[in-house]
Amino acid sequence: MFLGEDLLGWLLLALGAAMVVGNGLAIFRPPSNKENTDLEKAPIFRSVIYIFLGVIAAVAALGTLVLK
Repeated sequence: MFLGEDLLGWLLLALGAAMVVGNGLAIFRPPSNKENTDLEKAPIFRSVIYIFLGVIAAVAALGTLVLK
């Protein structure tokens, strides 16, 4: 099996980290070309919630990978 028995843990870690990084960059570095976007900046409340959920997912994945 690809990546062994820990495939789900690695995928959860990747998803959580992507949520944190993607939403963090959306908050701190909005798009420079604002003509082609619907919003001038990312919604702060929604982005913070997604960052929080991403941290929870990444910590849970790290816990399953390390404590095994």
